[in-house]
Amino acid sequence: MTPSTFWLLCLLLLLGCQKKQEQQAEQQKEGHYRVIAIKDGDTIELLKDGKPLRVRLQGIDCPEKNQAFGERARQFTSDQAFGKFVQLVVRDIDRYGRTVGEIILPDGRNLNYELVKYGFAWHYRAYSKDPELDRLEMEARAQKLGLWVDPVPQAPWDFRKQRKNTKPNIPAGASTAAKRATTTTATITNKNSTVYLCQSKAATTYHIRANCYRLQTCKKGILTTTLAQAKRQGRTPCSVCAR
Repeated sequence: MTPSTFWLLCLLLLLGCQKKQEQQAEQQKEGHYRVIAIKDGDTIELLKDGKPLRVRLQGIDCPEKNQAFGERARQFTSDQAFGKFVQLVVRDIDRYGRTVGEIILPDGRNLNYELVKYGFAWHYRAYSKDPELDRLEMEARAQKLGLWVDPVPQAPWDFRKQRKNTKPNIPAGASTAAKRATTTTATITNKNSTVYLCQSKAATTYHIRANCYRLQTCKKGILTTTLAQAKRQGRTPCSVCAR
């Protein structure tokens, strides 16, 4: 390679890098930011002014990570947006300090809408009256897409409320063994304690926690009953939530 060819290549590389930087700067000027993290289906992080900005997607609610379809919703969001420059349309700031808004993908699609369209999110009607989200959810339900394959899916806001209400009252500083004893034996030794059953014919266990990840995979509906009734049916304790 001659010296002139070498310097020509260096110049071309320099110009290419400069052009890329100018394009990125132009995208940022227009309200486009790179997606640098996917926290869950409806929460992402953008790089704005050199700092991470957490964004909660407006008007939708994806299943929690330990709910059925929680991880699939997160993966869908990652496939659509991670590493890409997206447009942020800010709608609000929530009580946790997160920016609430809509994400417009590079091809112009609305990520909020796409999640609902393919059955990876609910229309969060408590915070949104968007008729398009209503329509997309009804279509996804009718086609049994994503989470709607379950005849009675649990809404994530109900899941969070139930999980909060079922947390045991454990004194601060209690040992790990004491915590385990409080969360299991104190519950399962009382014959009138509430337990949860998957109504599948193949199911043989009972669950003491409504948010047990094994219970959340049940496709035939979840029945609430007592420990005594579960034992009369020959059910045995779940090895995950009742161990």
